[in-house]
Amino acid sequence: MDMIVWAGAVLSLAGVAGLVWCILYVMRLRRKALDDATMRSRMQKAVLVNFAALAVSTLGLMMVVIGIFLS
Repeated sequence: MDMIVWAGAVLSLAGVAGLVWCILYVMRLRRKALDDATMRSRMQKAVLVNFAALAVSTLGLMMVVIGIFLS
């Protein structure tokens, strides 16, 4: 069961890293003077990565909780 906990922790950290990437990506986008259409298309990419990172992080946390319950 320790493997489930550690795998979940790794997934959670990967999700958090994805969230940090999204924050930095959007901050860099806001500094640039882009037109509205370009900004929207690039922000859509950030939103997709953000949702994926949240899903991965949630899955990892679920694995940690399940691993703790089964121990």
